[in-house]
Amino acid sequence: MDNPFDLSGKVVLVTGGSRGLGRAMVLGFAAHGADVIIASRKFDACEAVAAEVRAMGRKALPVAAHVGRWDDCDALVHHVYAQFGRIDVLVNNAGMSPLYGKLSEVTEDMFDKVLAVNLKGPYRLSALIGERMADGDGGSIINVSSVAAVNPAPNAEPYGAAKAGLNNLTRSFAFAFGPKVRVNSIMAGPFLTDISKAWDMEVFKQRAATRIALKRGGEADEIVGAALYFASSASSFTTGAILRVDGGT
Repeated sequence: MDNPFDLSGKVVLVTGGSRGLGRAMVLGFAAHGADVIIASRKFDACEAVAAEVRAMGRKALPVAAHVGRWDDCDALVHHVYAQFGRIDVLVNNAGMSPLYGKLSEVTEDMFDKVLAVNLKGPYRLSALIGERMADGDGGSIINVSSVAAVNPAPNAEPYGAAKAGLNNLTRSFAFAFGPKVRVNSIMAGPFLTDISKAWDMEVFKQRAATRIALKRGGEADEIVGAALYFASSASSFTTGAILRVDGGT
């Protein structure tokens, strides 16, 4: 393969694509030839990233959507297929993990919202888009999970449970939609994106020195290589895989 990471002519949908890891992946996909749909709750933020993509010479479609709501997921899929006619790569990146003091302070509403965004939405989008991919020319689904799915995560228990479920869906959907659709997961470690603004960075640095092999948090663009691998023909014999991108956490 002369250029296994070439995405020329491909259409990629990234949820949570307006900032952080999502934005980095959007720009990475566009740099390798893809047209990109940026979905997030705030349209203006999506449009700002879309403008960056257009400046690179690629098509970009900003869409306001709350992936924790199935009606929004359905509308998003309908809108994208009406505009592009297909989706070659779906990246389920949108996520949330609100802070709380202790386990008993997690309200039912908070618990439901965390599972809705991190698990229910990816399920619905993967089901709708995966079936179309399987009936058409195939494609790739990439779930952005977290090391919280497998490591104890104080103050992130609902989030970790949702991401563990997402890892399970990755394996299950790989079999459900194979052989034409590949489904894989990036299990991300601590990245220094918007979410890290709520961290005590001195405490984080102390922990990173002993608990992370690379002794630091990741930068957003360091997720792009894994995303390109799963999105492209470079991973043509890889499905149901869960790849840790965590600095050796």
